[in-house]
Amino acid sequence: MSDASKRDYYDVLGVQRSASKDDIKGAYRKLALQYHPDRNKSPDAEEKFKEMSEAYAILSDDEKRKQYDTYGRDAVYQRYGQEDIFRGADFQDVFRDMGFGFGGGFQDLFSAFFGAGGARRRANRGDDLTLHMQLSLDEVVGEVTKEVDIPRTETCATCGGNGAAPGTTPRRCDQCGGTGQVQKTQNAGFARFVRVEPCSKCRGTGTIIASPCKQCRGSGRVRRQRKIRIQVPAGVDDGHTLRLRGEGEAGEAGTPPGDLYVVINIPEHPLFKRRDSDLYVSARVNAVEAMLGTEIRVPTLYGDVNLEIPAGTQPGTTFKVKGKGLPRVNSFGKGDEFVIANVDVPRSLSGKQKDLLRQVLKEDKS
Repeated sequence: MSDASKRDYYDVLGVQRSASKDDIKGAYRKLALQYHPDRNKSPDAEEKFKEMSEAYAILSDDEKRKQYDTYGRDAVYQRYGQEDIFRGADFQDVFRDMGFGFGGGFQDLFSAFFGAGGARRRANRGDDLTLHMQLSLDEVVGEVTKEVDIPRTETCATCGGNGAAPGTTPRRCDQCGGTGQVQKTQNAGFARFVRVEPCSKCRGTGTIIASPCKQCRGSGRVRRQRKIRIQVPAGVDDGHTLRLRGEGEAGEAGTPPGDLYVVINIPEHPLFKRRDSDLYVSARVNAVEAMLGTEIRVPTLYGDVNLEIPAGTQPGTTFKVKGKGLPRVNSFGKGDEFVIANVDVPRSLSGKQKDLLRQVLKEDKS
């Protein structure tokens, strides 16, 4: 990730925040023609090309773009990681028939910028897991800690994850030379297409196991139930996703484990409506009290508080109770609570009450 990528991705590509996918692809293709390292030999061309490729990889993906628009660049990298940012972006379609490299898509592009080894490590890493955790609005006023049982694969303790029986060791694959990869290159006119595939003989592990471990049957992994402590920051919203690195499935033959994604689900509260860190609640106010002024008790997530209702309050008037909203995630302070006055007009009146109101109306007209 370059320092230049701290710039706004929409500015990098020169598009509006409302740009369509086709607009984003067109803008990236135009800039790629200008700054591609095969064409532009200026010292800063490669860095600019990395920057625009990073912007395209995120903005062309609906989920990554939503995460970026809502929480910013750091949140996207926290959730996906550098390799996953580029994975899935349709670079092959962008560079097709452009007359220079990276025709192989993600693998070729990522290897050129961040090293060929990265693609192989990601190819065999453990799978990611997703956990949906339900929390109430009352709970997220503070940090929440939960312990959950996660069924997952883990590294086999008997063989240490290499899949070989105790006393034996795996040998290097002679087909791929231990890399776990084979490259296939195809030339088409001026374009060069490079495809990186897992080795068929060792299935991408880079090693051959002659005597498999009996505990894991040569896979290097076993199924376990693991208790994990999850800390949820105060003020999270419905749909907020936490990434726990390395808490997913174990990888093959000692490669890194996947990650655990915890998706927060918060059901609708019976009293409060939420807008970001602010809360909205309705309060009934007697019509006469609204005319004369009064003080009422209103609920908050932190306990009831007194609220002054001034004389002449109209139906729908909104009052702010400062600091009684939810904590702001990854920031300071809290939101506010807004109380909407629902003026309660009585449906029936006694004769005396009617006479009094008629007298008030008479004086008002005079």
